[in-house]
Amino acid sequence: MKKAKLLWIDLEMTGLDPAKDKICEVAAIVTDMKLDEIASYEAVVKVPEELMNERMVGEFWEKNSKSRDALKAQNQDGKPVKEVEQELIDFIDKNCANEIYLAGNSIHQDRKFIEREMPELNSRLHYRMLDVSAWKIYFENALNKKFIKPENHRALDDIKGSIEELKWYLTFMK
Repeated sequence: MKKAKLLWIDLEMTGLDPAKDKICEVAAIVTDMKLDEIASYEAVVKVPEELMNERMVGEFWEKNSKSRDALKAQNQDGKPVKEVEQELIDFIDKNCANEIYLAGNSIHQDRKFIEREMPELNSRLHYRMLDVSAWKIYFENALNKKFIKPENHRALDDIKGSIEELKWYLTFMK
């Protein structure tokens, strides 16, 4: 039996509404419980250009125009979401134990998109998740300690930042 691992996933989407927005970039890193990286994966999901132009507007996207422009530029090289879903399933089959614990920052929001766009992958994920945002809330509000994480809004970079953030929180547990 394989030992439990964490499946860190970050999605970049056209926005935050799972009913209207779409996944446009996916990254995943598998770590052991010591948070050491075992394997990584990333892909671009093809999204209709009209949807990107319609949904990737407003204050957030103006503030993060570099990320928005990079996501739009790579879109032409994207794959269908079902193909990316199958690649992710193959990735977790190769690198994870039977129980697949999802991890990340605000991972509950990403899970809503996974449920909607990648139902087969969703069915493989354990109901328990490790959400670094819960640690963030506690440390900032109860302990007045704040981790400063770069906000690149690119999937793989965001996962690496989340892993470093959790490692930082864990230094207070020793």
